[in-house]
Amino acid sequence: MANTTPTIPADAAQGKTVINDAVVAKVAGIAAREVPGVHALGGGAARALGALRDAMNATDLGQGISVEVGETQVAADVTIVAEYPVALQKVASDVRAAIAQAIERIVGLEVTEVNVTVNDVYVPSDDDDDQEARVQ
Repeated sequence: MANTTPTIPADAAQGKTVINDAVVAKVAGIAAREVPGVHALGGGAARALGALRDAMNATDLGQGISVEVGETQVAADVTIVAEYPVALQKVASDVRAAIAQAIERIVGLEVTEVNVTVNDVYVPSDDDDDQEARVQ
């Protein structure tokens, strides 16, 4: 008689899945960064610290994101820097939608709210181009 191991359907296995808050914040951060018109995430101090992390190739993808995660629901707060001259209400709405969709699709939790704070507006200047030319 052949020795066979019974196959157990994946949905029959019991257990609990725990998704860390930092993972939810990272998913939200990635989604927010992909929205056209978003220059950066976080306030001034967070962006300065983020620049140091970027220099060390240790980017914090959850920067500028705060989440409250329950058993089935998530609420998120995000702080963005918008690019000039985007319509701020539209970019905030797009960020809200992108974060909600990403969390619901990837994490599998219901998003109850996404609060967006526009902390600054990025205006490219001639100095930026000069700085990039010198750094290359």
